[in-house]
Amino acid sequence: MNFVALKMLVGDRAKYLGIIMGLTFASLLITQQAAIFVGLMSRTFGAITDLGLPDIWVMDRKVQFIDDVKPLQDTQLYRVRGINGVDWAVPLYKGLLKARLNNGNFQTCQVVGLDDATLIGGPPEMIEGKLEDLRRADSVIVDIVGAQDKLAHQESGTGRLIPLKIGDVLELNDHRATVVGICRVGRTFNSQPVVYTTYSRATTFAPRERKLLSFVLVKAKPGVDKNELCHRIESLTGLAAYTQKGFKDLTFWYFFKYTGIPINFGISVALGFIVGTAIAGQTFYNFTLDNLRHFGALKAMGASNGMLLRMIILQAITVGAIGYGLGVGLASLSGAASAHSELAFLLPWQLLLITAAAVTIICVMSALISIRKVIKLEPAIVFKS
Repeated sequence: MNFVALKMLVGDRAKYLGIIMGLTFASLLITQQAAIFVGLMSRTFGAITDLGLPDIWVMDRKVQFIDDVKPLQDTQLYRVRGINGVDWAVPLYKGLLKARLNNGNFQTCQVVGLDDATLIGGPPEMIEGKLEDLRRADSVIVDIVGAQDKLAHQESGTGRLIPLKIGDVLELNDHRATVVGICRVGRTFNSQPVVYTTYSRATTFAPRERKLLSFVLVKAKPGVDKNELCHRIESLTGLAAYTQKGFKDLTFWYFFKYTGIPINFGISVALGFIVGTAIAGQTFYNFTLDNLRHFGALKAMGASNGMLLRMIILQAITVGAIGYGLGVGLASLSGAASAHSELAFLLPWQLLLITAAAVTIICVMSALISIRKVIKLEPAIVFKS
């Protein structure tokens, strides 16, 4: 009977392809839009992910996300270092500074100042040069995306962009900065060029303020509970302390709550689900109506309702599996094609399960509509003209 069910399914090629196209479109739209949403939200805490060595981030209590910098006094660094359970603590400067380009335009850059002694918090991958080169005078390291695009030199006459390279000179807030390395970092939500330098040099580049310390990066001693150490730091300093995961969650939920990103992508995912349900459900129902005579003949020959229901479920599972595979495959190909573009695309395995669940619901709803018609079917329909 399974063979008969599949033979009936592919017998009407137009309806068969229509059902698969509807499920493919639904699977593609749900997977693609959800993957873009996940990729975009992961960029909100990309800077935290890049600084993977510290266990704890210490900051002002009113900081709401990674880019909401509220500077601290430099003395807070020494207070944190003196707390029991802290292995080491280093300063980090993070701020937005303007770089003057050779054509006179200005480009805002994300400047990260690393501890002068240890250079902890440096870029995760160096493409050219070495991290230790930051100890040279006026030296900076630039991320490769910014070097090839927003910070590239414009050739006079042709206007062609020449990527920034080692030895080139930038002007950061009216201060000379020499490029000594090119690195690769995770893409951030704002997609601004990232410039690394030492903490002391970053505070020189920055406009003069009474407070310039952005964060204190802390490493817990072996065996010390990180959450307990966070509570100890907060109680003794009056500052906020988060584990790396806690700071990621804080940043993620800020953007989730206070921006329209979830609503916009949620509408797209819901639209894919509704369109897929409408197309697949209606086409599958019409397919069942066209085959009522065959179902009636099977009933007249002694087939039970249970057997007919299993046939319909098999048909729904078959088209669902094909549509899901095609949709997820197309979404994966579109993500791979845009891997080096500005498009944020991240496809974790959990998202595949969510799409599979959505396609399953669509197939179940489509099958339920058809099952109701088959159960009420009278075998005598086969003898009617």
